[in-house]
Amino acid sequence: MTKKEKAIYIIEELEKLYPETPVPLNHNDPYTLLIAVLLSAQCTDERVNKITPALFELADNPLDMSKQDVEEIRLIIRPCGLSPRKSKAIWELSNILIDKYNGAVPKDMELLEELPGVGHKTASVVVSQAFGQDAFPVDTHIHRLLTRWGITNGKNVVQTEKDAKRIFPIDTWNKLHLQIIFYGRAYSPARSPKKEMDYITLKIGTKKAIKELK
Repeated sequence: MTKKEKAIYIIEELEKLYPETPVPLNHNDPYTLLIAVLLSAQCTDERVNKITPALFELADNPLDMSKQDVEEIRLIIRPCGLSPRKSKAIWELSNILIDKYNGAVPKDMELLEELPGVGHKTASVVVSQAFGQDAFPVDTHIHRLLTRWGITNGKNVVQTEKDAKRIFPIDTWNKLHLQIIFYGRAYSPARSPKKEMDYITLKIGTKKAIKELK
């Protein structure tokens, strides 16, 4: 099966499984999404969703957040890990949004990536899910699955994103990246993937990936 044929199969199967793709991180607007995605680095979405209500009760916009004490922010987000760095980034980027962008989250990828604590993946998620721009954010689930399925060689997430954008039609990106994440969590875990569960890998996976199925 060619990569293009695999792409068609992946899109069709994931559409059957996940016709709806709600954003996993609870948010109200681009700013709260930005903060939630920033917090999700090395932290599960489930945990982020438990923490953000208290954080957004404290401050749910750049102006209010910029008035908070960094230590108070840190104490709230501590369960997410990396709290000293993340709390500083949240406070700093909130001040930058006030000073440079009149309190609005920029829609431009490059401007987003200039903000403290905002990497390429975070910026991709924000432009995709908050602004509807075509993007293909690559997280560990997507990197793992596209490697298992032979869509990419799996050298790094940068290469995985390039390969995904080349193989999958642009009008599928925003939905497909969420569908792949959902599939990875439910059917194709990092450790001990099962034949009876991970049916897409069994069908189109690399020889190595199929051999790893228990």
